[in-house]
Amino acid sequence: MGIDGSFRIDPDEVIRNVETAEVICLHFPLLSKTVVVDTRTDVEDPPLIKVLPKAKSVDDRLRSLKKLRPRFTRPEKVTIIPWPNYVDSMVRLGIWDALVQRLTSTGHPGSAADCQRVLLELRALERGELAAAVTGQQYHTLWQRPRED
Repeated sequence: MGIDGSFRIDPDEVIRNVETAEVICLHFPLLSKTVVVDTRTDVEDPPLIKVLPKAKSVDDRLRSLKKLRPRFTRPEKVTIIPWPNYVDSMVRLGIWDALVQRLTSTGHPGSAADCQRVLLELRALERGELAAAVTGQQYHTLWQRPRED
């Protein structure tokens, strides 16, 4: 269920997509960020996992991916997964482990460390966003209590 209680996610379906897509985009609307995972590899390029700003469109995301990975052609299968839940819910549901397994199965050293770095970055971004919401930074009040003068 989503943070607001209105969005259901099938973790098994998400895991199936993580296991089969060449490129996975996990979009975090609360953070306005997307974790882009490109599982394609070659002799020079290990798999990619990176936190990027949200894209304006799928074409925009594919262009940014081409800039990051110029030696690769357009991916055959791209999966875009909106994740309106807390970051750690992916860990609890086994989705993050499936992602780590997918990248480490390529045999490239450093993949597990890259995944850990991205998870820590997501957690820090989420903490910052939640703190901003509590303190009112970058958020506007919809209503205020009437002043008692």
